[in-house]
Amino acid sequence: MTGAAVYLILGLSLLLATLLPHVTRRIALSPPMVLVAVGLAIGLLPLGQDVSLQPEDNRDLFTHVAEFTVLVSLMGVGLAIDRILDVRSWRSWRTWSPVWRMLLVAMPLTILGTLLVGWWVAGLAPAVALLLGAVLAPTDPVLASDVQVGEPLTEDVAEAEAEDDYEEDDDIRFALTAEAGLNDGLAFPFVHLALLLLAGGFGLADAGTWLGWYVVGKIAVGLVVGVGAGWLFGRQAFHARNEKLRLADAGEPLLALAALLTAYGAAELVGGYGFLAVFACAVRLRSSKRGHAYQRAMHGVVERLERLMTLLVLLVLGMAMTRGLLEQLDWRGIAVALTLVLVIRPLAGYVALAVLARDEDEAGGLDRGEIAAVAFFGVRGVGSLYYLGYAVTHEHVPEESWLWSTVAFTIIVSVLLHGVTATPAMARLDRRREAEDPQREPTGGAG
Repeated sequence: MTGAAVYLILGLSLLLATLLPHVTRRIALSPPMVLVAVGLAIGLLPLGQDVSLQPEDNRDLFTHVAEFTVLVSLMGVGLAIDRILDVRSWRSWRTWSPVWRMLLVAMPLTILGTLLVGWWVAGLAPAVALLLGAVLAPTDPVLASDVQVGEPLTEDVAEAEAEDDYEEDDDIRFALTAEAGLNDGLAFPFVHLALLLLAGGFGLADAGTWLGWYVVGKIAVGLVVGVGAGWLFGRQAFHARNEKLRLADAGEPLLALAALLTAYGAAELVGGYGFLAVFACAVRLRSSKRGHAYQRAMHGVVERLERLMTLLVLLVLGMAMTRGLLEQLDWRGIAVALTLVLVIRPLAGYVALAVLARDEDEAGGLDRGEIAAVAFFGVRGVGSLYYLGYAVTHEHVPEESWLWSTVAFTIIVSVLLHGVTATPAMARLDRRREAEDPQREPTGGAG
């Protein structure tokens, strides 16, 4: 493929990615669906056929591109969340109830369900089946824009905060957004557990190390580093003593990228989970001064970078599918993908939210329709590619080619199913919500 052809294809694809969110907003067609289809078409062209797109031949490149894409998305969703989490307020914790339920109940159940299907149905070794469950468990923040919250609010919310009623966002979109932001880091302990099992010799001492460090320690370090970085960057942007150093007044939105890279790098250097650090940093930075137009400016920069990275990943994914990525896919992989998307995730989510459910009129409560929506829209995506890439670059994983094919197929199933159903489902829920409260403003996804 010549350099000119590459530039032409990338330019037209970027134009398409720019137009798609506006064109597909009201129809049952998502931008990821179109981008994957374009990638499939490009892959069929007689261009660059000598370049391998197999993940096994490009492990490090696949892993780092997916990693950066997830990081950018995590920063975006963290900046977009308007709901306050005050660690000193029990009421504030309760408003996040759907998120805690999805993280602490639905995600482990999803991992367990996928593990059992991979072990009993697909015939995988238990450690490999656990890795597959951990890889596919997180809800992806990259491809789920149709069911996530939109841009940060910029109106003056001081009076609303004083009245303690600044929690009027969309519970469905909020739950899916915050879940995607947090579980991309919380799946890591299970990935590490699978790698420890694959390495062999996993004993009682190893179990203690895993629980104490990989579950508790690394999560705590990531959260502390992220919150600390968010506080420091927020302090600098909004409250610096020298007016010339207040980037919020200058309107320089690249601070968001500086915060992203700093939080991730610092957390990884000290052994914490960088994904958690980035999301925590974004949420803390968002809370530094709510309602400020600078919040939307930072989110806008991150959103555009995320769109560019998503374009790249989906185009390459589509091209790879026509060039052998799905060669190892068999009935086992199809069974795992369909069972996960259609049965395991929806059932796990429904159990997490419906058992001992909070009253729908209380803070953090959902009605039956909202519970079903949150349970169903567990989008699989780029995060799964990163986790698998991370695993195979740190340990020898049996059936690696089959795992790549299965994970890629699962992502495609999720892109198609959730892409087709997201717009009509969310529109229906919005209409019902407006009918119940005519004065409430309609809520839209990030687009």
